[in-house]
Amino acid sequence: MHIPFSEAVRVWVRIALLSFGGPAGQIAVMHRILVEEKKWIGEARFLHALNYCMLLPGPEAQQLATYIGWLMHKTKGGLVAGALFVLPGMVAIMVLSWIYAAWGNVGAVEALFFGLKAAVLAIVLEAVRRIGSRALKNNVMRLLAAAAFVAIFFLAVPFPVIVLGAGILGYIAARRGSDAFSGGGGHGASSGPTLSDADSALGEGVPDHAKPNLRWSLTIGTVLLILWLAPVFLLAALLGPDNVFARIATFFSQMAVVTFGGAYAVLAYVAQQAVETYGWLEPGEMLDGLGMAETTPGPLIMVTQFVGFMGAFRASTGLSPMVAGTLGGLLTTWVTFLPCFLWIFLGAPFVERLRGNKAAAAALAAITAAVVGVVLNLAIWFAFHTLFLSVQRVDAGPLSFDAPVFSQPNIPALLLTAAALIAVFRFKVGTMWVLAGCALAGIAIRLAL
Repeated sequence: MHIPFSEAVRVWVRIALLSFGGPAGQIAVMHRILVEEKKWIGEARFLHALNYCMLLPGPEAQQLATYIGWLMHKTKGGLVAGALFVLPGMVAIMVLSWIYAAWGNVGAVEALFFGLKAAVLAIVLEAVRRIGSRALKNNVMRLLAAAAFVAIFFLAVPFPVIVLGAGILGYIAARRGSDAFSGGGGHGASSGPTLSDADSALGEGVPDHAKPNLRWSLTIGTVLLILWLAPVFLLAALLGPDNVFARIATFFSQMAVVTFGGAYAVLAYVAQQAVETYGWLEPGEMLDGLGMAETTPGPLIMVTQFVGFMGAFRASTGLSPMVAGTLGGLLTTWVTFLPCFLWIFLGAPFVERLRGNKAAAAALAAITAAVVGVVLNLAIWFAFHTLFLSVQRVDAGPLSFDAPVFSQPNIPALLLTAAALIAVFRFKVGTMWVLAGCALAGIAIRLAL
């Protein structure tokens, strides 16, 4: 079935505006709209695309949007889907950065978004349940998900190691004749009927434009490389390597290549470099930026735009501080997100071909199981920071993990989250209504306090 491009654009705008809560919440929104509501893409194909995106550096949810947009409407579809996914967050963070730079705090904005965290937490937890119930087909996959959670939450095992280990395990198991990681097997409980690829609008075949094409790959790859790296080299050559804009372009281009494991895995490194090495931020300001990113739509890695803004805002550039900050923020976003299109357009055609390879499919299915454990880790991290006033690091022998200070609960957040959970799990209230209701309730609570 043909999907009108204009309709797809409207849907991608809707997804972008609802993309709160980091990768777990964003993937949940895409799954609900694209698989369950629109039936444009089947369950297995959605997970196959997600598996590939989890292997890439950069924000996996934005890359997943680019991948699916490309599947549906070729190159223009991928560009539009990926760009629209970033646009609302880019605008929101820029406006908040202006407010922050002008007045030094975002108290009024923080009050506006206080309730959103409760709604986002409920949406994320519901996403873990729904995706897990469909992706974990049997006890072997559930055990792998549990092992991945323990590894990343309690043992601080790097995300790439977990993904690589799961992929190798799935591949070896399939090569030895095991169907433990077969995409179609298993009897795991499901949260509802699963949409097969054959019953989706895209169907189960590979579209002609999605087949490997060396000429197209070389052309699009060259164009994207030039668009990405030309500003980096030009800024360094014209302004010197020590200029703030050259440093921003270079640092965040490097970050775009090594940011495996999502935003949480890299933000600690970004914060350290921005504060200690470059002096772009004060120690507590990175948390302010993260708070902006958590309560606005778009990838959490969008907080880097705030970092670039503040770095250029405070530097001696010969420009108005606000103009310099705006240019620094936009430059950061450009070099952070443009490589995501490169990874998708170069790799997706070959990944689509792997859907017929049982060993490769099993490897990706095993990665999916591990990713469920990783997403659960993100959900718990987000819950700790939402429901408690203080979180501490616990080191006990080989174990190293975050734990909330239970004596310091955030009572208003607990009550609001409980209401959001009841709305989502018991009454199946839609995402937009939950977000709107919690935002209004959050404002009322802050005014009352």
